Amino acid sequence: MKIVQIGTGGWGKNHTRILSQLGVLVAVCDADSQKSKEYGEKYSVNHYESLDELLNREDFDGAFVVTPTSTHSTIARKLLEAKKHVFVEKPMTYESEEGQNLAKLADKNKVILTCGYIERFNPAVDVVKKMVKDKKYGELVMLEFHRENRMPLHIKDVGIIYDTSVHDIDTANWLFDDMPQVVFARAGKIKHEHEDFASIMLGYKNDKVAIISSNWITPKKLRKFNAVCTDAIISSDFISQEIIIEKDEESETVQNEKQEPLLLEIQSFLGAIEGNNEQVVKSQEAVNVTKIAEAALLSSQKGIPIYLDLK
Repeated sequence: MKIVQIGTGGWGKNHTRILSQLGVLVAVCDADSQKSKEYGEKYSVNHYESLDELLNREDFDGAFVVTPTSTHSTIARKLLEAKKHVFVEKPMTYESEEGQNLAKLADKNKVILTCGYIERFNPAVDVVKKMVKDKKYGELVMLEFHRENRMPLHIKDVGIIYDTSVHDIDTANWLFDDMPQVVFARAGKIKHEHEDFASIMLGYKNDKVAIISSNWITPKKLRKFNAVCTDAIISSDFISQEIIIEKDEESETVQNEKQEPLLLEIQSFLGAIEGNNEQVVKSQEAVNVTKIAEAALLSSQKGIPIYLDLK
């Protein structure tokens, strides 16, 4: 299999490392000629500054788009038009309408379009998903997410909702196996051009709820979530991948074998191209996450709940 990568910036360097390890990387492309050359030489692959040149000169099966959010739509469209399988880092597009158009184009050209919602591949989330599905601790009623950190330097074109909260929006949809009907949010900015803290409430059917708190203010890195079930609270840490189950007077700790979620995510995409496994993050699910993020921003601006009808 032959894979190319567009964008080698902050988070992208991790993709190049793994794609090279897996022996599938054949070319990199970055508008910054210095970066393009650096990564091309580092991994002994062809390097380009122009996507058009790459498309003209390279023969490949799939592409990773790891560029600023505002550029995702244009780049992904060119790749899909060339009938290439495409993995786009989250969020898929800045506007949900653009994402919807890409999803239609992928269907029309019979290629895979997926999005980098990496927590679905986090072993801790995988274990909690199985517990919830099997109703091991009763019915899942409420999810709580806390994601705090200083703002990453490479994020320039979006605020915390599009960059950070979207992870937890997708994970909530995945664990509930449903889409929210209503969104209410509060967000603001203290140190940055875009919003740098946000609290989002997602209301699902049967009064189930997800509460998502994200900020770029606190100095300590925190990434945790709780799944409140009728018979226990399941708490987990996205970083340590440890799970604690609290029931009445007792608590139990589950420590998975720690694995790199990005490696599992990339392997899943390559497997889907080869037809060995199901594509995990469907393009429509990624579009819906963008719709929910749009609704959260609108809710915060207007101070009202936003009702949704997502398929």
